[in-house]
Amino acid sequence: MKLPRRNFLHLAAGAAALPFAPHVARAQAYPSRPVRVIVPYAPGGPTDILARLIAQKLSEHFGKQFYVENIGGGGGNVGMGQGAKAGPDGYTMPAAGRPMVINPTLYERVPFDPYKDFDPVTLAVTSPDMLSVNPSLPVQSVKDLVALIKAHPGKYNFASPGTGTAAHLVGELFRLSLGLDLVHIPFNSAGLAIGSTVAGHTPIAFTASPPVVPQVKEGKLRALAVASKTRLQALPDVPTMAEAGYPDIEGEVWLAVIVPARTPKEIIALLHGEIVKTIALPDMKERMATLGFDPVGSSPEECAAQFRTEAAKWAKVIREAGIKAQ
Repeated sequence: MKLPRRNFLHLAAGAAALPFAPHVARAQAYPSRPVRVIVPYAPGGPTDILARLIAQKLSEHFGKQFYVENIGGGGGNVGMGQGAKAGPDGYTMPAAGRPMVINPTLYERVPFDPYKDFDPVTLAVTSPDMLSVNPSLPVQSVKDLVALIKAHPGKYNFASPGTGTAAHLVGELFRLSLGLDLVHIPFNSAGLAIGSTVAGHTPIAFTASPPVVPQVKEGKLRALAVASKTRLQALPDVPTMAEAGYPDIEGEVWLAVIVPARTPKEIIALLHGEIVKTIALPDMKERMATLGFDPVGSSPEECAAQFRTEAAKWAKVIREAGIKAQ
């Protein structure tokens, strides 16, 4: 018996949809349990601060807990290695920074492949690196600091969030381009680096701006310049490096949300959409501006392209400067 054409088309359409039904159901059911957000650094740094803000908003939206787990060590390698081993089910969501793409050049071995082990969700935000000093240092500008270091070679050191971090590379660019005898002291996070500078142990710091802003406002640090093309909204009186007379010294940190490779595309799309909405919320934009973050919210494809660009750019700097992490 021959089926009427109308019924046949209806059945064919239903049959064609069947393979997609489990995927749709999986996305609709997600998340059904808490989601772990891995921050591969100690608490208090810019990655940690922003990851917690995003996790809180996602928890409120989905009605399931998105919780931050700090797994520090190895310049981010330990936490990223844990993320690479996680199941591709959307329940592990690493918060990645530039070390993800430059550590394979910086270290002899890393426990992950930034391209094979992860799928990008979005480049969430960027933040310029900042040069700050302990207020006891007798300087009011970058030129003052350069003069002081040159007058006392070998006496001063600078803190950074760790060897090969975005801020460290900007600090090395500052040191090398100006021929300064300045010792680098790496820490395990921007928070720890800033804490040391506030205490006066390392009088100079190159870090991302978020942990610096509140300390400057409280008078515990003096910000000399931001390594970006424009001034920071949170500290509008602080000049850019170009305005301070050093236009070639520029760099920023960024935070991307990624998931283990082969995570279902519909879950990636869901996370992408919600994270982009989250960082566009008025209260989030206001909070991020106060901390020194600029929202981006790129597509997964744009995020992947950014990874490749950043890897090539900074690998060149690392090799030319002879930087090697242990």
